[in-house]
This record gives sequence, C-alpha cells and structure tokens, in this order.
Amino acid sequence: MVPLVTLIAALGAALMAGTFFVFSVAVMGAFATLPPAGGIAAMQAINRVIQNALFLGVFLGTAVISLALLVAALLGAAPLGTTGAGAIAYLAATLITIAGNVPLNDRLDRIDGTAPDAAPFWATYRRRWTALNHIRTVACLLATVFFILSFAAR
Repeated sequence: MVPLVTLIAALGAALMAGTFFVFSVAVMGAFATLPPAGGIAAMQAINRVIQNALFLGVFLGTAVISLALLVAALLGAAPLGTTGAGAIAYLAATLITIAGNVPLNDRLDRIDGTAPDAAPFWATYRRRWTALNHIRTVACLLATVFFILSFAAR
C-alpha cells in the first residue's frame, strides 16, 4: 500500500510543480505586460476560478498523503530519507501557499484595479507572490524527485 500511496504523492507533487512553474515562467510575466487594472483583474479571476474541487483535491489531497507518508516513514513503514524528505518538501510548499500566497491573494481580491493605489500594490504583489511561487515550485519539484526515489527503492 505504501508504494502506491507514494506514487500518488509523486503524481500530485508533479502536477503542483508544473502548475506553479507555469505561473513563474509565463503567467506572472504576461500579467506584468498588462496595465495594472488588467493584470489585477486577470489574477483576481484566476484566484476565484482555481478554487475548484479538482485543483483543491490535488493540492490538499497531496498534502494529506504527504503527512500520512511522513508518519509512515517515522514509523519505519517507508524509507525515512526519501519519503520523509518528499513529504517535508511538499508540506513546506503547502505552508508557503497557505501562509504566503493565499493572504496576498486575499488582499488582491479587495483591490479595485482602477484605484490610485492599485499600481504600486500590484507591483509589490507580483514581486512577493512570484518569489513565494518560485520557492513552492522548487519544493514541489523536490518532493516529486524524493517520492520517485522512494517509490523506486521499493
């Protein structure tokens, strides 16, 4: 059972790494080329639409699976080095999202893109959000690698 759950965790972490990667290398750069009101409106729309069962199922489901795998590794039912590292990396990405990206998104949601203070807020938001996104991209990629190594070791 642990190898199958590890494989599922690897797939979930890979999906999230890819999602975050696309935002880091394309989406946020594209939004930066728009006038602030347009970029703000586009990001607000994404932040609303992305809160769906499929995305949240993969994102949060992989976090739950990672936590279970971490417990399994600590109990000796899975390789501690690779499984534990994968779980910790994914859980770190989840914490960054919850403590960093989501609060920024909540603040963005309250912004009127045409207000005088929108442009400076948008510039700061993009810089901070993207920096956090780079970190969670790498964390999810590391989680994927460690879960694959753990799966392969079985």
